[in-house]
Amino acid sequence: MLRLPDTRGPASQGTDGSSRGRIRVAWLGHHPDGAGDGLTTYSREMTRGLAARDLEVVFFHHDRTRDLDGSVALNAWRVFDRLTVERAGSRRRLERALREHEVDVVHVSLLFSNLALDVPRVCRQLGVPAVATLHAPFDVRNTWWGGLSRVLYRLYARPLAAYDRVIVFGDAQRRLLVDMGVSADALAVIPNGVDVQSWSPGRSTVRQRFGGDRLFTFMGRLGAEKNVDKLLQAFRDVDAHGVRLLVVGGGKERARLERRYASERIAFLGDVRHHQERVAILRASDAFFLPSLIEGLSLALLEAMACGTAVAATDVGVHGDVLRGAGIVIDPMRVEADLRLAIRTLADAPHLCRVLGRRARRRVVDQYSLEANLDRVVSLYESIVQAPGAALATGA
Repeated sequence: MLRLPDTRGPASQGTDGSSRGRIRVAWLGHHPDGAGDGLTTYSREMTRGLAARDLEVVFFHHDRTRDLDGSVALNAWRVFDRLTVERAGSRRRLERALREHEVDVVHVSLLFSNLALDVPRVCRQLGVPAVATLHAPFDVRNTWWGGLSRVLYRLYARPLAAYDRVIVFGDAQRRLLVDMGVSADALAVIPNGVDVQSWSPGRSTVRQRFGGDRLFTFMGRLGAEKNVDKLLQAFRDVDAHGVRLLVVGGGKERARLERRYASERIAFLGDVRHHQERVAILRASDAFFLPSLIEGLSLALLEAMACGTAVAATDVGVHGDVLRGAGIVIDPMRVEADLRLAIRTLADAPHLCRVLGRRARRRVVDQYSLEANLDRVVSLYESIVQAPGAALATGA
């Protein structure tokens, strides 16, 4: 267990007079219920990792149906697939809980809910610094999806400017926010990370279950922005003899895609929530495809790379930076042609899959591990927290 360096002076006093020297984090995130969705995975892995490093974590979430030890459930409506709206009284409940738990820093995983817009104001009243991680996908090109993402970023720019620090995943995302008025000093580039011990190459029996000599895989939410239509059409167009395509994930597009692309060469698995099963699928996969029209930094992409799977993905979000020299970068302006070429090339050259898989694994271990991510987040907390609990203990 990595403990924080003892450089913060004497431990602070809690309201009960007890001494505590650990940073206490209020994490506003998505319920860690074992789902494979990237936002829930981020909250689950980060809070577990912070706790393992001897930080105290109080988890705030929206699921009032589950009893999580020490967590705080807030009242909210799920309006659409990804939109959560707080009910009356949630802001007061948040403020009261932050006081009761005497937190030293508040960390919001965006998109949390509309309550995230009020978090900096609440934190200023309590004298506690506020940190946000911005997961919102984007593309800088003049496409319909790129334009939509820039509208979203403009809406977020002003609220984000009120946070003490905003974590982004790459320089392109940082420049986008700076151009929209967010202070460069408040922006910290800390890419997503994955557990490279858990997500790793190894044996798997998944290929035998689906037949075929080789497996190609998509893993993610089946929404319009993921552009899975184009992948399925390209796979159907290419005569990739002996290759099966696994489509892992649920979402609004699943039923339509299953009807349109029904084929013995394509298997739709729906949501696969069990961690070991997801690892087994990626270990068995020769190649992983992500043809998204907008992205931030996909955890599924990093997980596939960590498992030693060759990756082909569109150059949106920060994926180009992640993949150059370690995978196949697809031009989103010519995605259909590039997908057909990538599928044909990887189907005809199994050795290339192995080479790219090794490069992908090395890239993630070197630059995108969960351990490195946690190191940088803890350092960020230390840089903005003067002494654990000091603000609340003094009645700020």
